[in-house]
Amino acid sequence: MNILYNDKTDLLYIRLDDTKQDVINRRVTEDIVLDIGENDRIIGIEILDASKHVSLERLLPVKYQVTKVVV
Repeated sequence: MNILYNDKTDLLYIRLDDTKQDVINRRVTEDIVLDIGENDRIIGIEILDASKHVSLERLLPVKYQVTKVVV
């Protein structure tokens, strides 16, 4: 399982199955899209406007720091 978050687009993607396969997207709400794979299994979950729906601090407890590079 992989969890990816794009802070520029506020998109959270949870990949449940890493097997490479064709998927069909099914929008279940305005902000949630399911990736459906073989045998109608959920392969991934895409959450738009994720910060409105999920406590990202609890889900992604990774802290990072951006440093400036002087050229």
